[in-house]
Amino acid sequence: MPSSAVVWDPALLAYDLGDDHPFNPVRLDLTVRLATALGVLDDVPLLAPDPAGEDELVRAHTPDYVEAVRQAPMAGHDVGHGLGTPDNPVFPDMHDASALVVGSTLLGARCLVEGRAARAVGIAGGLHHAMPGHASGFCVYNDCAVAVSWLLDQGFDRIAYVDTDVHHGDGVQAAFYDDPRVLTVSLHQHPFTLFPGTGYAAETGAGEADGTAVNVALPPGTGDAGWLRAFHAVVPSVLERFRPQILITQCGVDSHAEDPLADLSLSVDGHRRIYRTLRELADTHADGRWLAVGGGGYQLIRVVPRSWTHLLATVLDRDVAPTTPVPATWAEQVREKAPNAALPGTMTDGGADSFSPWGDGDDDPVDVAVRETRRAVFPSYGLDPDDPRD
Repeated sequence: MPSSAVVWDPALLAYDLGDDHPFNPVRLDLTVRLATALGVLDDVPLLAPDPAGEDELVRAHTPDYVEAVRQAPMAGHDVGHGLGTPDNPVFPDMHDASALVVGSTLLGARCLVEGRAARAVGIAGGLHHAMPGHASGFCVYNDCAVAVSWLLDQGFDRIAYVDTDVHHGDGVQAAFYDDPRVLTVSLHQHPFTLFPGTGYAAETGAGEADGTAVNVALPPGTGDAGWLRAFHAVVPSVLERFRPQILITQCGVDSHAEDPLADLSLSVDGHRRIYRTLRELADTHADGRWLAVGGGGYQLIRVVPRSWTHLLATVLDRDVAPTTPVPATWAEQVREKAPNAALPGTMTDGGADSFSPWGDGDDDPVDVAVRETRRAVFPSYGLDPDDPRD
């Protein structure tokens, strides 16, 4: 069995909200070009998805909303359902393009279920804000929620979803807030300071699912060391107790210091460390089953292609050394699209790859966030929120 599957087709570039929109598909194109130039994708078959059908879309969305998305390009801009807004403008073939993104994540999930691969990655996915009846935050359909719902119907009853995007994974949390079979974990910039304004530590799930929504709300300015400190203080312990059968990760890279839409301060090196940690956690706690998707990221040239090339390499066990030079062929391709862009020289920012474990005596704003989260959810797992050994 191949160890990993990569889902990609240039048709996914049709999810295009407009040249002036931050969510520009050039970031996907440049990522695949960079990974190809570095040899990360050598001899790797790229799996082309089919669009998700309506029977799959209604796992996460109402039929009325799906029909509204279909009709939106003909109806104009006053269509409701969060469509036709600056965040979610109507664009040609919006339904087909959005359904193809959902199909890409479903294809990755199918590869795992059918034993075609132990891991799968699709960088076009990760549209985690879309709600049942409306678009939100650049997201028309919620591919993550559709895939989780589909996996539940394949017999999985312990699915862990970990979201590392700078924005709270609100759409996925909302979809499974009362379902004890699904653990949603999100590390994000504090909701008091950033869209969508949710993701407080006190949001822990409802009814029998109390404790299965885990939120770490990080202060603006948090960098690699603080982010990693918070992650390791919460996520491994919860995953160990939840015992997932599969790990799904949304790997948005808008947490980078150069991202124009948010205020965390991670580096490409921090992102690389995150992916390597997620790989280890999948191997340790989820029988190696790992489905990784993309998400946000709006520094289209300097950040997204390098960070997601590291993601592809990590999933494929072809880790790229941080000091690796950026290929001249890729730089030439970028200059054709953006002649005046400042290009990175290597696959590193020189960022931190280490952190001080929580509980070592420090008490800064990151530790406040960690403490709030641990006290909110650790008792549900029989863990002591104040004991750093848990």
